[in-house]
Amino acid sequence: MVTLATDMTPNPAPSPSPSPSPSPLPRPAAAPKGDIELLERLARARADLLAQVGRRIVGQREVLDGILTAVFSGGHALLLGVPGLAKTLMVQTVAEALDLRFSRIQFTPDLMPSDITGTEIIEQEVTTGKRGFRFVPGPVFANIVLADEVNRTPPKTQAALLQAMQEHQVTAAGQTHPLPAPFFVLATQNPIEQEGTYPLPEAQLDRFMFELRVPYPSKEEEAAIVEATTGDVAATVSVVLTAEDVLALQHLVRRIPVSRVLVQAAVTLVRMTRPADAEAPAFIREYISWGAGPRASQYVVLGAKARAALDGRPMPDYEDLEAVAPTVLTHRLVINFAAEAAGRAAPDIVQELLAKGRWRAK
Repeated sequence: MVTLATDMTPNPAPSPSPSPSPSPLPRPAAAPKGDIELLERLARARADLLAQVGRRIVGQREVLDGILTAVFSGGHALLLGVPGLAKTLMVQTVAEALDLRFSRIQFTPDLMPSDITGTEIIEQEVTTGKRGFRFVPGPVFANIVLADEVNRTPPKTQAALLQAMQEHQVTAAGQTHPLPAPFFVLATQNPIEQEGTYPLPEAQLDRFMFELRVPYPSKEEEAAIVEATTGDVAATVSVVLTAEDVLALQHLVRRIPVSRVLVQAAVTLVRMTRPADAEAPAFIREYISWGAGPRASQYVVLGAKARAALDGRPMPDYEDLEAVAPTVLTHRLVINFAAEAAGRAAPDIVQELLAKGRWRAK
């Protein structure tokens, strides 16, 4: 087998132990193909996926790229956008093109944990009359779960979703049930309406790899949307990859080599968001209460690797790191009153931090 790590890793980092821990991702059932072949297939699949999703979704290329990057990284994503921007249709179409089981959960204030994880019911055998409990899986038992308006449900239900996101399993009636693989949560939030909502705790926000902001379409795109959706022709989507393919390509992304210099740059960038850190610039100390944690460093590097792989490149570079950093960092920064008084928000603070350039290795 030809592997990417044979001669393409400058200054490879030493293994922390002779017996590294197993990958956090489940293994595909089929025998893996060569890494070069997989890399070429992923680059072709990206173009095919964008073409298939483009049959129903007009524009939103950056958001779709972000969703695909999260999917092949094995991470979750939070979509922010006003109603009517086809967020649900976008996620459903991606699931259809990947031949993955899709489930949509509408989060409401009266939603209970068992409404998403499942519950036990009493069953009686017809022949013997014996009764027993049987677990009925909830809608979270899918490959892609769309948590619609995730901030509208109480913390107790959000905690149940948090376990599914972090551990890829749920606990009900004292029993732990594994979720199907691959598993992703793509959650949506409405940024203009806060009445009757429960703000997501920082611990749950930190579990989302990306925060993807869904913008309004351009005038030309909106005209194309109106023409496409007011006619009598329904667009069909063909399958591009299967669940087994997605698992194999997730492991490929993990095997993409990354230089120690790029890892150091990612760590430096994330540490610069922390006001108490010696490398934090003055505007971070002035406007930020809490910066991003170590999970942000992991996601910046993993996202850069996935972005390079989706582009058919065997190694990420500074451009990949800089492209994924805003979606990783924005929802992890806690701004203070001084920032609000000055009209500063997390997205423009992250952009200023990237523009300074001091996080790049000399």
